[in-house]
Amino acid sequence: MDLITVMDSLGEANTKALAGLLVGVVFGVAAQRSQFCLRASAVEFARGRIGPRTAVWLLTFATALFWTQFAIYFEYVDLSEARILAVPGSISGAILGGLIFGVGMVMARGCSGRLLVLAATGNLRAVISGLVFAVFAQMSLHGWLSPLRNSLAGLWTTPGGRNVNLLDALGAPGGFGMLMGIGFAIYAIYIAYKNRVGYSVLIFGAGVGFSVALGWFATYSIASVSFEPTSIESLTFTGPSANTLMYFLETSPVLTFAIGLVPGVFIGAFLAALFTRELKLQGFEGGASMRRYLSGAALMGFGGMLAGGCAIGNGVTGTSVFSLTAWTALFFFWVGAKLADTLLDNRTFRFATAG
Repeated sequence: MDLITVMDSLGEANTKALAGLLVGVVFGVAAQRSQFCLRASAVEFARGRIGPRTAVWLLTFATALFWTQFAIYFEYVDLSEARILAVPGSISGAILGGLIFGVGMVMARGCSGRLLVLAATGNLRAVISGLVFAVFAQMSLHGWLSPLRNSLAGLWTTPGGRNVNLLDALGAPGGFGMLMGIGFAIYAIYIAYKNRVGYSVLIFGAGVGFSVALGWFATYSIASVSFEPTSIESLTFTGPSANTLMYFLETSPVLTFAIGLVPGVFIGAFLAALFTRELKLQGFEGGASMRRYLSGAALMGFGGMLAGGCAIGNGVTGTSVFSLTAWTALFFFWVGAKLADTLLDNRTFRFATAG
């Protein structure tokens, strides 16, 4: 059964949502089993260590980069009109939003994607934090915070009405993106070997990155045969979380890839945790803990929308197509995480400065 037949049978909207659901399940299973988390790797790096969490994150990054660039190079997909490249990018938004999001993910002890995975395993802190994240993302998109977001995003934008593809801007030869992916993967495996990271963790970590390439392929394939305008996109959680929240509040909601993605991730992570007997109810540890988590989630909601994507949307998906703003945001995610960890969590730093 080909894609056109499926779309004729299910309808275009249902097909898009089903694609998002399936890609989300792949991501959810892989992310739960690998414990993939940008926050954990950034904190590890901030404390002067390149360890197992960094190895997993870097392998995910490398896998997404390689397979996405592989699909582009061999013309399985054309992502030049992907939403992240086809619209103007905000450099100021990537910088400021990246910093805010980086601080927020350290305070909430997980990026938005990680919170969704943890929520599926019974972590009630992640459930509430994820809801706050979605509310603030929606407020930043269409609500009270949207004027502030628009003004900050408009301070410095890319010229020419489009985002900048770094490979094109630098005149890189064909296949260079794939070679970068291979290089990062080799380094990630080396780090994993030094830190005795298990093979299964690495396989699932690579699966997280592969799900990004799978998302690109799925939405490009649908857009190629769709009669309706269809966004070419892949995994991200800022916009989809806000849209999924509104889907259940609107009177005439419309199914999209993003609407299928969020429940797909939840289902995949839940099934993975159920199979490995890792389901466990967890709550807040007190008022101070609750304030920290919810404040961090709010910062991530605004910062992610200002930056044009979250730790997954920019840090893995956007960088896989070499979007200038995605690479910029990724750098400032790490800077924000470093600042937050140093000031809030790193006791060695606090005691040294206090003395």
